[in-house]
Amino acid sequence: MKVKGYEIGPGANLQGANLRLANLQGADLEGANLQGANLYGADLQGADLQGADLQGANLYRANLQGANLYGADLEGANLQGANLYGANLYGADLEGANLQGANLYGADLQGANLRLANLRLANLRGADLQGADLEGATLTEANLRGADLRGADLQGADLEGATLTEANLRGATLTEADLQGADLYRADLRLADLQGADLRGADLEGADLEGATLTEANLRGADLRGATLPFQIDTLTKLFD
Repeated sequence: MKVKGYEIGPGANLQGANLRLANLQGADLEGANLQGANLYGADLQGADLQGADLQGANLYRANLQGANLYGADLEGANLQGANLYGANLYGADLEGANLQGANLYGADLQGANLRLANLRLANLRGADLQGADLEGATLTEANLRGADLRGADLQGADLEGATLTEANLRGATLTEADLQGADLYRADLRLADLQGADLRGADLEGADLEGATLTEANLRGADLRGATLPFQIDTLTKLFD
């Protein structure tokens, strides 16, 4: 199969290839080398990119709906505004990737490496992020409603203004995370580590914080109505001082 003069297939060497706006729907690119390739606006819906090397690739506004990116290397890739609805990114390496405004609704990101990734304004509603590494990631105003973040590492992550309504954060690491103004309505934060987290003005109404660690967390102005807390009221008072 040839697209724009390039041979497309499993294990293909497409390093630095110009595939801007190319139609690659359902293409089999398993294990392909697409390092630094230009896939601006390309249609990769349902494509098989399992184990592909997409380091530094330009996937700005690319359509990757339902694509298989299992174990793919997307380190430093530009996925700004990309459509990854329902994509399989299990175990993918997205360290330092730009996913600002990307649509990751229902995507499988279990065990994915998203350290220092830019997910500002990204749609992660219902996404599976169990055990994902999001240390230092930017998730400002991201939509994580109903997302599964059990055991995820969000140490130092920026979640200011993020929507985490009914998200599952059980056992997640949120030390030093910025959660100012975040919506954590009815979120599951059981056994979560929130040491030093900034929760000023956060909505924690109905949230479950049983067994959570809140040492040195800042809860000034937070809404804790109906929340299940891991401490007595006298301890809570100290957190507002």
